[in-house]
Amino acid sequence: MGDLIVVRHGETEWSRSGRHTGRTDIPLTAAGEIRAAALAPALARCGITAVFTSTAARAVRTAELAGLTGASKDPDLQEWDYGGYEGRTTAQIKAERPGWYLWRDGVIPGDAAHPGETVGQVGARVDAVLARVRPLLAGGAVVLVAHAHVLRILTARWLGLEPAGGRLFRLDTGTLCTLGTEHDRPVILSWNVPAAPPAG
Repeated sequence: MGDLIVVRHGETEWSRSGRHTGRTDIPLTAAGEIRAAALAPALARCGITAVFTSTAARAVRTAELAGLTGASKDPDLQEWDYGGYEGRTTAQIKAERPGWYLWRDGVIPGDAAHPGETVGQVGARVDAVLARVRPLLAGGAVVLVAHAHVLRILTARWLGLEPAGGRLFRLDTGTLCTLGTEHDRPVILSWNVPAAPPAG
């Protein structure tokens, strides 16, 4: 049984400034590209048999730079649709909604391009991803390249937790995590591992 490797895309201008980035397609920064490329040596040792990315350019580019060839785009790996909170920071939202907490309070509807999702809806999407991926793990490791919140929710579901259990797993840009099993039970094997620094 192969491991399920989840990779958060490299840094973008919005991720660096803490702006909620759901469906807006923001490119990687120069630093984000460097960190993504630095993931390649670790991933090259993983015996990867399949790669899936979200449809966002920042995830697709991260996969390319990390040496993950032949990736398929999976719309179910898109980031949480933040609705009317798209592009806003937590501090800005809390100025209007004191005490707001995404995992408990959710989002408000936005425009037609950002209608918003509940955590349960994101959970249903990642359940569909896991249903497609689990059979592939019989042949080796599978890599998913996507976004912070969707991968945190996916991890919660891998472990049998409710989707909101994703709140327990901080996930930084340009990092990889490994999900696997112990005694046939789902576990986290590694989490939030940064890329090795470039040589020299």
